[in-house]
Amino acid sequence: MKKYLQKLKEFWKLLTLFILILITFSYAMFQGGFVSWFLFYSFLPFALYGLGLSLYPLADYSGERKLPQYEFSAGEAVKAELQLERRFRFPLFYVILEESMEKSLSGVLKNSEAKTILFPGFKTKLSYKYSIGSLPRGEHHIKGIRLKTGDPLGLIEKEKMLPAQDKILVYPPYEELIYRPAENQFDQGMTATNERLSRDTSMSVGVREYQPGDRFSWINWKATAKRNDFMTKEFEQRQSHDVMVAMDCAPEECFEAVVSFTASITRAILRKGAQAGLLTVSRERVLFPTRGGEAQQKQLFYHLAKITASSPVPFDQVLEGETFMGRQHQAMMLVTSRLTQSLLDKAAYYSRRNGSMSIFLIKGKKDRPTQREIALKASAVSRGIRVTIVQDGRFAEAFSEVNSR
Repeated sequence: MKKYLQKLKEFWKLLTLFILILITFSYAMFQGGFVSWFLFYSFLPFALYGLGLSLYPLADYSGERKLPQYEFSAGEAVKAELQLERRFRFPLFYVILEESMEKSLSGVLKNSEAKTILFPGFKTKLSYKYSIGSLPRGEHHIKGIRLKTGDPLGLIEKEKMLPAQDKILVYPPYEELIYRPAENQFDQGMTATNERLSRDTSMSVGVREYQPGDRFSWINWKATAKRNDFMTKEFEQRQSHDVMVAMDCAPEECFEAVVSFTASITRAILRKGAQAGLLTVSRERVLFPTRGGEAQQKQLFYHLAKITASSPVPFDQVLEGETFMGRQHQAMMLVTSRLTQSLLDKAAYYSRRNGSMSIFLIKGKKDRPTQREIALKASAVSRGIRVTIVQDGRFAEAFSEVNSR
């Protein structure tokens, strides 16, 4: 319907131009004299230009967008360049260039940056540079370049969308954290360590398929030769360093801070040498099993870049449906911006089964915990659950608080 109305509008403007030509010519013929013919000949160049522009196809233009890269971190700036080229040197009075973007990205652009006017004349090549500052987290699609031109009198206007689609992926921001396990149990007792976590390789108890992050020295060559696939040794561990992080995807004001802290904590765990997994329930349920290495970090960050606050149920109901949490013996970390009694009850249930449960309550930069949250935190301590209140921008204090207990 919109396309039909646009065609009707173009036809009406072209008809109006013919009517004006006819009126000025009739006035000159019947009135005669210098003034009437001067009016006709003065209007004639504009009329002929409008007729020529109506026949000129904007499809003659081809557009290209040049970006330095397609993956960024939140808050970074990107500089882009639009390059347009055409074959015919038809004189154009003006050309309006405008980027067609999603609302998530166009919101950070000023009108002067996303839209400009050029005066090409007879030029066949045009270029325009602009910048996007402080990119927001997410996967952003740039649909194309909107091209618009017209005659000086505004009687004829033409518009064309040039296909130039691009996708920009913006990873969540993160802070440098030093991951410190709350408790490391050894034969001599319990202690805390800042050293890189490692496996006890003194005894091999089996073999398994190779996973990214496994050391070269762990490969079992005999099993690899038999199965024609890389197999690594499975070692006995005095303590599991696997950490499963569950992130709350409820639509809350602090959701971006929740995503940022989740990215920071998973990165810190993986850089420490431990294995990390991630559970999110937004528009769909996504579970990343606990693994280590750079490949795991890249997968988690890619998922966190695209995640949205679209959880259909509260966080405690999400955990209630996860039966695997009661079967696996691994440390659990819950990242949320809302602490409730029902969430605490569910965390206590899994804590009795697995023994290690931590809740990180994320608050805004100027927000303070309520009296209710402070009371729930005290109740959690008595039930063996660590609740750490973390403010946005002060993530590094999260593990210092845990370690001070």
